[in-house]
Amino acid sequence: MSATAIGSGTVLFQLHDGVGTVTLNRPERRNAISWPLVQDLLAAIERAGAERDLRVLVLTGAGADFCVGADLARVGSDSAQDQETRTLRGRSVADDRERLRRASAIVETLAHFPAPTIAAVNGACAGAGLSLALAADFRIAARKAVFNTAFVSAGVSGDLGSAWLLTRAVGGARARALLLDPAKLTAAEAADLGLVTETTADLAARVGALAAKLAAQAPKAMQYAKENLTDAGTATLPDYLRREVPRMVECARSGDARRAAQAFLEKRKPVFTGE
Repeated sequence: MSATAIGSGTVLFQLHDGVGTVTLNRPERRNAISWPLVQDLLAAIERAGAERDLRVLVLTGAGADFCVGADLARVGSDSAQDQETRTLRGRSVADDRERLRRASAIVETLAHFPAPTIAAVNGACAGAGLSLALAADFRIAARKAVFNTAFVSAGVSGDLGSAWLLTRAVGGARARALLLDPAKLTAAEAADLGLVTETTADLAARVGALAAKLAAQAPKAMQYAKENLTDAGTATLPDYLRREVPRMVECARSGDARRAAQAFLEKRKPVFTGE
């Protein structure tokens, strides 16, 4: 099944066997984030969320890189022919804030996506690109991938939830070091710090196997488990337990729970339907 171009074509979407794949599609710019890409990526994630058959969402980059963050080549360009640069310099502070709020919705939507999400990091992953990866449930990195927060090196403080996501991924002390003293990290170094879930010599095969495994699980159980994990990071224990209980009861009374029990008795793998 071929991928479909979203909006202006800076993002592609494909759905196959319950696995939706969103691909950043600016390989000539190392998948750097532009305003059209922001709009296309939001549209692609919205489309993925509306697909009834989708069980897992994969985010990756076309070509050799995942995403190197903001398109600094255009921001710093003096070319009068660069329409995006002319538009940037003609915008107000209010316009910039509204655009960044819109872009920030990407990581919030990814972090709260009801199905499991996987960032397949195929190459360079820096700045806001790292924020996108950190918003996913799993970050699987090719061994050749490299990582960098990169923000202060570019004279900016950070966006797309960078400090919030980093702190939850690696802890406060390491997040401070990574943000305030940026440096390139190999995939192995990123794994040691907790930035990535695992590294692999065959990214496509590993992501495919993980996505297929996750897609075979009970959809409601996966959704509610994700909601539990979100609440675990923000709620007090009493508040968390009040939210956990109804989710567990609903899942336990579902058809998929009965299918799992029957499959256990019959010593076979269950086939979940989402009911």
